[in-house]
Amino acid sequence: MTGKLRNWILQCNQLSDRQSDSFLISQSLKKPVFVFLEIFSCEGGIQSYVKDILQAYSDLGGEADVFLLRDSATVDNPFESGAIAFHYLKTQNAAIGRIRLAITLLIYLLKNRPQRVFCGHINLAPLIQTLCSPLRIPYTVLTYGKEVWEALPTAQQTALQHADRVWTISHYSGDRACLANHLDRDRLDFLPCAVDGDAFTPGVKSSDLIDRYQLAGSKVLMTVARLWSGDPYKGVDVTIRALAEIGRSFPQVKYLVIGRGDDQPRLARLAEELGVSDRVIFAGFVSTQDLADHYRLADAYVMPSQEGFGIVYLEAMACGVPVLSGDADGSADPLQDGELGWRVPHRDPVAVAAACIEILNSDDPRSNGVWLRQRIIELFGKPAFAQRLKALLEL
Repeated sequence: MTGKLRNWILQCNQLSDRQSDSFLISQSLKKPVFVFLEIFSCEGGIQSYVKDILQAYSDLGGEADVFLLRDSATVDNPFESGAIAFHYLKTQNAAIGRIRLAITLLIYLLKNRPQRVFCGHINLAPLIQTLCSPLRIPYTVLTYGKEVWEALPTAQQTALQHADRVWTISHYSGDRACLANHLDRDRLDFLPCAVDGDAFTPGVKSSDLIDRYQLAGSKVLMTVARLWSGDPYKGVDVTIRALAEIGRSFPQVKYLVIGRGDDQPRLARLAEELGVSDRVIFAGFVSTQDLADHYRLADAYVMPSQEGFGIVYLEAMACGVPVLSGDADGSADPLQDGELGWRVPHRDPVAVAAACIEILNSDDPRSNGVWLRQRIIELFGKPAFAQRLKALLEL
């Protein structure tokens, strides 16, 4: 089927090439196209990243068409009234939805010949390659993290290899994608995550939250993470194992874990087995609008994990909180290779304990909340993100 579709596109392309040059250079053809699985029907790191891209693109005055496979017109879309046109293609049957996307997008590409197609997920890349390559329309694949760290199925790997450009959120993710999928590093572009400096700010500790979590007089370590048994790389268990040693230097230390998931019972049992259950508070889900108040409770943000990037580090530092991360992942970018925080082997509770004790004792510049926030906003605030995007899009 793919071969027949490609041949048919080639025939249509030959007919389209005979159209007048005036049509091919019309201003409407300058608009790029974005194709995503979903943006508004669920929440997650990828969705937040895409929203930041669309917001920055809109603020820069860009026009675009956006095709959404799994979103419907009933979603709450804050960009609907701008110069970005949305095409909702959700159907009850997923297979029919993909066919609908393929047909709708093909008709659009044949008619409009956009300057570039941006593929928002690796799962869409084979379709984008099938449609764009015969029409000689360059396409860019946006990657986020773990989805491209291992060798991909042949169709996805081929589509990634043939992309004109590949965007990555961190140098670590880019390196792993290149190694696993035989990509040319010269075609990589770096667009890191952004932090909202207006939403995440330093401030006084909420007395209501201190009372709720019984944190009065405590030194507070914090992690914000999904507690999912299939994805235990966040390092919450490692930090729990480090608590007894940290408690020898700081008897009043508490560990506030924000997030929910099926791994919480295991983590709670681990805390009991190690005799530190009285130091661990599982706060459960916290809404985005309440996160800043929770970050402000922390004396240190601790997440010795394996991240593609780690936007939570940016959020904590924007609130003036020093951070600890793993030392072999994408956190090298938000922490600037250790300039802005502590990096330790991510499965080593002894190293985590030593670093936490140092942070809580420290007059190190990395613990200076004012300086930390200033550097983070300079490097990863929304204006910096918009300028990076502008350079990539050559606006």
